[in-house]
Order: sequence, then C-alpha cells, then structure tokens
Amino acid sequence: MWREIKILLIDDDHQRRHDMQVILDFLGEEVIVSDSQHWQEEVNRRAKNSQDISAVLVGDDSRGLFHGVMTAVYQWDKSAPIICLGRDHGLDCLPDSVRRSVIATVESPPSYNKLLDSLHRCQLYREQYSHSEGRSERRDIQLFRSLVGTSRHIQQVRELIMQVADKDVSVLILGESGTGKEVVARNLHYHSSRRNKPFVPVNCGAIPAELLESELFGHEKGAFTGAIASRPGRFELAEGGTLFLDEIGDMPLSMQVKILRVLQEHTYERVGSNKTLQANVRIIAATHKNLENMIEDGGFREDLYYRLNVFPIEMPSLRERVEDLPLLLNELIARLENEKRGSIRFNSAAIMSLCRHEWHGNVRELANLVERLAILFPYGVVGVNELPKKFRHFEDDEEEALAAASEPGDDLAQEMMPPASLESAALLPVNGLDLREYLSDLESSLIQQALDDANGVVARAAEKLNIRRTTLVEKMRKYNLQRKEKDFA
Repeated sequence: MWREIKILLIDDDHQRRHDMQVILDFLGEEVIVSDSQHWQEEVNRRAKNSQDISAVLVGDDSRGLFHGVMTAVYQWDKSAPIICLGRDHGLDCLPDSVRRSVIATVESPPSYNKLLDSLHRCQLYREQYSHSEGRSERRDIQLFRSLVGTSRHIQQVRELIMQVADKDVSVLILGESGTGKEVVARNLHYHSSRRNKPFVPVNCGAIPAELLESELFGHEKGAFTGAIASRPGRFELAEGGTLFLDEIGDMPLSMQVKILRVLQEHTYERVGSNKTLQANVRIIAATHKNLENMIEDGGFREDLYYRLNVFPIEMPSLRERVEDLPLLLNELIARLENEKRGSIRFNSAAIMSLCRHEWHGNVRELANLVERLAILFPYGVVGVNELPKKFRHFEDDEEEALAAASEPGDDLAQEMMPPASLESAALLPVNGLDLREYLSDLESSLIQQALDDANGVVARAAEKLNIRRTTLVEKMRKYNLQRKEKDFA
C-alpha cells in the first residue's frame, strides 16, 4: 500500500526553495521546508521518524555547504533517497556511499515529467531498501536502475543477486535469449568484493572452436601459424575479477574439459607454454539452452554442469512479466533521450497491444522496436496503427472503441468497452497470473488513456475518471505516468 509520506526540502536559496514548495504543494505533497542549518530540527518536529520521509531534495549553494548537507543527510538516514536541485553539484567529490543515494538531479525550474519520475523513483527506492533491510545498502538502487520491473519474477531475481553477489562461488544464469543475462552478470560483479577488478565477457558461441582455447588462455609466440607475438587470454585479463562465459552451451566438449580443470585446480597454461599460471577469477556462466537435456544427449559434460551450477539464477521471459512492459518502455525511452537519440511515446491502446505480443526476442526485441519507432515517428505518439503489423493485436475498430469509450455521454462506447476488457481478462495464461498486478496494469492503461484524451490536463482527466485531482496525481506517480506539459510556468 502507498502510504502518506512527506518530502524534505533543504535549500539555502530562498527563491528556489519557495518555488519548489509551490510546485510540491500543487502536486499534493506534504513538504517540510528548511535551510541547511535547521533541517534536522524541522524533521524532528514534524515527522515521527526518518522513514516518514520519502525523498530529500537538496539545493546547491554558493557557500560550499552542499557536500556537508549531503553527508549529514546520509548519516541521518542511509536509506534516504536524495534529489539534487540546481546545476553544478560536484557529486564526484562525495564518498561512494553518499553518491549512491542520489536518485536524480533536477534543474530549476524543474521539468514536470522529470520531477514526477524522480519522486516516484524515490518511493520505489525507499520501499525496496526497507524490504531488503539488513543487506548491503549500496545494492538496491543500482539493481533498480538496471533490472527494470516490479513483477514478482524480477523481484525474485533481485533477491537472488543480493544473496549470492558477495559469495565467491560460480553462478549459472539461465533464460531465453534477450532476457538480460549479461545485466545480471554485471550486477553480480558490481556488488561483489571483485568490483574494482575487471569484468571480462566472452561469447563462447561467437568464437570458432579452434580459436577458443587461445582466446581464453592466451598463447605464446609461435604456438601456431599466425601467432607472431605472445598474447594474454581472457583469464589473465580478468585476473582478480569476473569472467563471464556467455552461451556456455555452445562450448565444444574439448574446451569443457579444460574449463573444468580451471574450476577445480585454479590453474591453466597458455597455448604453446609449459608454465602454469594461477587463476584468481570468479566464473559466471550463462546459456539459453537446456544443459540437462544436452547432458543426456552427450553435448555437455555433467561434471562441468555441477561445477557451474552452484547457484542458478533463472531469468524470466518478457511473456512471464508482461506487467513490467510499461516500465520497460519508459526506461528504454529515457535511455534514448539521455543519449540524444530522439524520443517517442505510446498511447494506452498501443501499450495494451504490445502486452498481447508473444515477445520471442524478449527485452532485446522490445528495445529494437522502440529504437525503430523513434526513427520512424520522432517525438510522436505511437498508436496501434503505427506499430509494425505483427505487433498489432487490436483491430482498428477496437482502438477507436477504446478512444471513444472515454468520451462522456457516449452510451454506445460505454457499452463497447466492457467486452474488450473482459476479453482481455479472460485470456488467463496457462501458468496463471498475479491478479493484483494485472489490475494495476489495467488501471495504469486507463489512466494514461484519460490523460491522452485530456491533452495532459490532469483536472480534466480526473473528471473523466470520476476521481479527485490529487488522487490522480498520486496514481500517476505510482505508475510513472506522464502528461504532455513539459515545464512548469
């Protein structure tokens, strides 16, 4: 449940502090406002404890007090998410622990969408931190940023990562192609004691079998035709760090034996050399294949499988967590915008159509689609008709009916809307679904439709939905929804 929370605003710039207070009041937030000298007194007076504060907004200043305030906030509550106000913050000078608590930076005057998104991220960060209390506090926000989603499946993946990240054991990541196996591997490395050492990925399926040994272990000069100089292998490059063996199911049997020796004895030799080298490397492997079936067919060594499968992590397909699709779309669009490669928006009908797609290519397929549409319709709004044909799971008349259903006084449209919703709800997956998450996704889609029909005017959208404006603003923040207005006047 989303509880009533407060926002702490700390800023020595009187005008900016006043402007931000007005904006936050407009959003229906309860704000505690103070300067850098008296903020703790204000918090103690108006909040029961630090957990009542969902976000801390800290403004930069000309007196050099910014870093001190940031450090003080972190020491006061290590789980408090921070939003920096202003332009020149010098965050690189802060300790890593303090810098990781910074969720976003917002310029003044703030972009409406940016501010709303940042506040929503702060709430997610706070709740996620509380859920994982007692574990390493530096992990949560990075996991949130890279493993997007709130579904039960992705939350389980986060839990598994946090449990094994600092354990120096082999991990086997399973899942279909495009589900984000390398993302998990990088998170395991980042949150381990080896984070300051190299992370070296190797795609075992992309390297010819006759070159794979040289690629992994290196070679000496003259070891084979073309070896004109000595060359270190990936094991040497990853010394002290993590070696990620992607698509290990494509590794030939002859190499599997040698990998098994490294895992057992932690030693190896370069090709053409008799000198034994020590391997201080953590092995993380990944594959989209069923290794147990390959063992039965003689395509994979059983002893290597058990060496690698000390701690398995199975990545869910996008079909299994389709409720995360709107969040994934937002994240992919945000990356495009940050990289200055354009932008795009999807209306509610298009999002619902995408939710019906099978997504055999998983998140990679979704990312490719977003990039393609951003090129075809730069800064436009994509509906069902603008989607490629295979992604259209609504008929034209269905989309029109959805759009007309939000018009007041149209009885026919109101009659047409329920069958479409019921039809969608009746398509119960074979493995079942989380009803609460499904209903949340449906609510999010209807709210977005109302916002689109109202041209981003929250008050008009609230009238269409027959709810209070403040309630709608809260739900927009909950579902990370945005209106069309770019900036506050």
